[in-house]
Amino acid sequence: MGFGSFEEFSWLISPLLLSAKTLFFSFLLFITFGLFLAYFLAFYKGKIKAILQALTLLPLIFPPIATGFLLLYFLGRNGFLGRNFGLDIVFSFKALVIASFLAGLPLFVKPIQTAFENYPKSLIEAGFSLGKSKFEVAIFVLIPGTIKNIISALILALSRGLGEVGITLMLGGNIEGKTDTISLAIYNSVYNGENEKALILSLILVVLSFFMFRVLTLLKV
Repeated sequence: MGFGSFEEFSWLISPLLLSAKTLFFSFLLFITFGLFLAYFLAFYKGKIKAILQALTLLPLIFPPIATGFLLLYFLGRNGFLGRNFGLDIVFSFKALVIASFLAGLPLFVKPIQTAFENYPKSLIEAGFSLGKSKFEVAIFVLIPGTIKNIISALILALSRGLGEVGITLMLGGNIEGKTDTISLAIYNSVYNGENEKALILSLILVVLSFFMFRVLTLLKV
């Protein structure tokens, strides 16, 4: 295998860039929707809390390939949501983002929810006594006080999203050059008997994993 031109490196560069782009948009979803969901589950006392928690944890305990099939069934053009709302998600970049986000969501929401629930109530009440709104207390008191927990949960969620295969395979379709993330590129390389490529891609994931683990140890959460 030669290494002289961009085309020869495309098998490596394409999945890396695609994975980086996917993680970036997953990151945006985590710090917006994911953070809101963690806050909601931490303080909401209604009847549907148990249902929401179960749905949030579902990707963690349900087989990824089955999760991907269910999403394909609902989001596909002939699926319930796809047919009724005209969604065009499957076999596209959007599908990769959804797969990465859902795979990492339980690892993001649950630790932050616990951190919010265990945060000193006196500090929260002090914020309210100063006339601050729930949003202001969350932004200026709760989040800064649990920032290490949020960062560690974010790293775990992004790591899980980076290594996701089952949901991505079903929902994204594993289209070479379009929806083959680094994890699927490893799968494809092994399937095609290109073990050297698979080894290089795997070593890259190992390096990234050690880096993320090092950050977690420095946070000491």
